[in-house]
Amino acid sequence: MRKLSTWSYLIAAVVVVLDQAAKYWILYVFRLPDRPAPVSVGPMRLSMVWNRGVSFGFLNLDAEWSRWALSVFSIAVAAALAVWARRVEKPLLALALGLVIGGAVGNVIDRVRYGAVTDFLDFSRLYFPWVFNVADSAITVGVALILWDSLIAPRKAPAG
Repeated sequence: MRKLSTWSYLIAAVVVVLDQAAKYWILYVFRLPDRPAPVSVGPMRLSMVWNRGVSFGFLNLDAEWSRWALSVFSIAVAAALAVWARRVEKPLLALALGLVIGGAVGNVIDRVRYGAVTDFLDFSRLYFPWVFNVADSAITVGVALILWDSLIAPRKAPAG
């Protein structure tokens, strides 16, 4: 099933490209950090947040060591998932692993470049309290799919 691992890696690469392209646009084209107030687009706002913690600001520390510790942790998780992807036998799981790997790598790039993750998607008008980015979204959907596959998805009966 090596073909599925290729799909995982391709999905991861697409997530990294989409995440970094969105962040580039937000920072250097739209210049969100230079705007005095969030920009509203329907129920969504574009709000600039430099996240020094993990997903959705959890463990938000302002210490230099945390930047590198979280980067090393994220790379280790991505590497472990990449190894798991080599053995994956289900397309849904290949998709899930690719999403999480790509999201983790996308956020590591920010930590290394800026010292924090670029978050800008704000749905607080819909009572979602966190500001996030494309990588965070990919991680969240990927983890949900892994949980689905592990806990809920129907299993094939063993042959024999």
